[in-house]
Amino acid sequence: MSHDAAAPLSGGALTRSRILDAAATLMTSVGLAHTTTKQIAKAAGCSEAALYKHFRSKEEIFVGVLHERVPQFSDALTELPEKAGDARGPATHLGEVALAAVRFYRRSFPIAASLFASPELLATHRRKLDELGTVGPHNASRQLAAYLEAEQGLGRISASADPHAAANLLIGACFHRAFLDLFFDGEAPAGALRPADEEEFAAETVRALLGGLMPSDTSDT
Repeated sequence: MSHDAAAPLSGGALTRSRILDAAATLMTSVGLAHTTTKQIAKAAGCSEAALYKHFRSKEEIFVGVLHERVPQFSDALTELPEKAGDARGPATHLGEVALAAVRFYRRSFPIAASLFASPELLATHRRKLDELGTVGPHNASRQLAAYLEAEQGLGRISASADPHAAANLLIGACFHRAFLDLFFDGEAPAGALRPADEEEFAAETVRALLGGLMPSDTSDT
């Protein structure tokens, strides 16, 4: 999320912003499990007491980082329902979602990966999501499936298609692409990433998916 240049942050808002920036950097470089609130406060240039005025725990900071310091996938998903049936069509909307998904997973995976090295930390994070009323990662495929069901009801997606399976296929492809990007870190062997360009990847993945979703008498997606 970009900061508003026309309205510079100050006071508590500036401190909160610095905490999130510092946490995002630390969580990306050393992982969530090895990042402490003391380290975050030091990097943000504030005391731990000041940090706890804005966040109740490291897990709450982590949720804040995901919502405010990585490319927003949730925004693209939230806007989908109102786009069902419009002139731009499923190919365009799904392509935008796929691109947002790749960017989100690529940015968030290094931060979140350490959750899975600690069952206790993962359980704590799940409880924190419940406390904050934040929907978990399953929401992505659920919202995408809801959009596909809406398009299906309008006859723009085959009646025989399973929207939930299709949603899982698209989300899974985007997650895998983000993983490969991170694994190779700019040094992928020739042909390892096809297509190499992320925007082309999003478009071609959606094209392949829609090939099995379009009604049999539809030639233009």
